[in-house]
Amino acid sequence: MTDKVVEEQRDLSMAALESTLQKLSRAYASMEKKGAMLTLVAKRLDAVRIGMASLRNTWYGETFEYTYGSIASAKTMLQQIIPSIETQLVKAKKSSAQHTLIERRLEALGFAIASLEQRM
Repeated sequence: MTDKVVEEQRDLSMAALESTLQKLSRAYASMEKKGAMLTLVAKRLDAVRIGMASLRNTWYGETFEYTYGSIASAKTMLQQIIPSIETQLVKAKKSSAQHTLIERRLEALGFAIASLEQRM
């Protein structure tokens, strides 16, 4: 599935995942300042990084050096992120930039999950 994605889709997916990574990084920094629990956000950050690395390896031939355990936990964490993003999609106004970004984020997460599954 992930190896047949056209270049434009790849670029849009990587941009969506980069946006997700930035959003999670900001959330982590904000929560750290407040002294909040960081475990979930840290796990999501790692999962997105691993998913992106997997796609970069599949699509661009970049190095990918993660253990089976890391791959499995990243896949699970990415699957757990999807329902909250689907909720955001329902709330976003159709045809808005936000709606488009959320759709791309969901598609990109799907590609990342599929890429990780191929490694298991």
